[in-house]
Amino acid sequence: MSNIYSLKSNRPIVAIVGRPNVGKSTLFNKLTGTRRAIVDDTPGVTRDRLYGDCDWQSHNFLLVDTGGIEPNSDDVILSQMRRQAQLAIDTADAIIFVTDLRSGVTANDEEVAQMLRRSGKPVVLCVNKSDRPGGTPPEFYEFYNLGLGDPVEVSSVHGHGTGDLLDEVCKHLPAPQEEEEDSGVIRVAIIGKPNAGKSSLVNQMAGEERVIVSEIAGTTRDATDTLVENEKGKFLLIDTAGLRRKSRVNERIEHYSVLRAKLAVERATVCVILVDAVEGFTEQDSKVAGLAHEAGKGCIIAVNKWDAVEKDGKTMDAQRKQLMNDFSFMGYAPIIFISAKTGQRINRLWDLIKFVDEQNAMRVTTGKLNDILADATARVQPPTDKGRRLKIYYITQASTRPPTFVCFVNRAELFHYSYQRYLENQIRGVFGLEGTPVRMIVREREREDV
Repeated sequence: MSNIYSLKSNRPIVAIVGRPNVGKSTLFNKLTGTRRAIVDDTPGVTRDRLYGDCDWQSHNFLLVDTGGIEPNSDDVILSQMRRQAQLAIDTADAIIFVTDLRSGVTANDEEVAQMLRRSGKPVVLCVNKSDRPGGTPPEFYEFYNLGLGDPVEVSSVHGHGTGDLLDEVCKHLPAPQEEEEDSGVIRVAIIGKPNAGKSSLVNQMAGEERVIVSEIAGTTRDATDTLVENEKGKFLLIDTAGLRRKSRVNERIEHYSVLRAKLAVERATVCVILVDAVEGFTEQDSKVAGLAHEAGKGCIIAVNKWDAVEKDGKTMDAQRKQLMNDFSFMGYAPIIFISAKTGQRINRLWDLIKFVDEQNAMRVTTGKLNDILADATARVQPPTDKGRRLKIYYITQASTRPPTFVCFVNRAELFHYSYQRYLENQIRGVFGLEGTPVRMIVREREREDV
């Protein structure tokens, strides 16, 4: 029997909401210091939910930029607004409600404000586009009528007032705490699209029902960690939180499932990417897997509901070949076919998690790396360009999780991606590094002019 504990630790989420064209994306860019959100005067430009890191006064939180009205929609504008705001309310720990000083308080603003008041979530009212120099304009005081406390006057274009805005936001966030690392505990994120069976897998691995399981996609709302101790070791299972599906919100559910998956991936060392064997590979699977790959985590592709698939002697091989093609960007990831319902191959999954975690933390000595380098360059000469040949002086490992190697060369522009992949494959051929991405960093020594 497993020993089960429940833990909870998530980075706070702050959502930016508001009607279209009030400057949400401009504010997002200013607060995160990025240019990731598309900014345009046309309402509805922001199609996808964007998220970015935001640091202020020792607080680190995830800032979410929500989209406005989508063009060519059959839905009534106000109902779209209501859905948008409700999704942000369900997901966020605190909310920045952006309004427009120039247009004043509108009926849509009042509708969203009413929803926010009912939610009980902390709300900071931002009055944007206060771009004129001088004192506070008289029309600013109209926003007190929304009943959300003291508004904060902001110019997202120029950055005025953003510090005061973040001060107010941080008042509603928990005090920053250093997360304690549990010695010997492998942190495992179970990620995948809604209804892939994430909660069922956690229950099966935990040996008892810890998470509500439902056929309705997006049932899980809160991320609950489950610490499992068994003969294989100690594992912290991080179930990806989704959203309660109150109505058909189509791609919005998927965007927020990706957001929650990002949070889970951040805290994990190994990610189990769950694919629905019945439905097959989807673009959402690729998007979620990409989060783990880009974060450098150990990765396992687990094909769930295998018990529900009609099979013959060639089905598994055919599926494996197809998935290797679908997940071609992470060909290092092992593929396992499981059933969270029946427990099929769950014991093997435990072993695979331990193995992948070790691979992700592997360290290789500089001497062995340079032996591989010498052999690799002797087999395949480094590339040349206009009479100059790439010289790789030596290679060393800089860090683990993921294994990161630094190559010192004469000219970085000669170290083509294809040759980097060749060297990576040579290293993998000797040391395995199965289940983990590998990073190659190129450092250029003083150029030779001969």
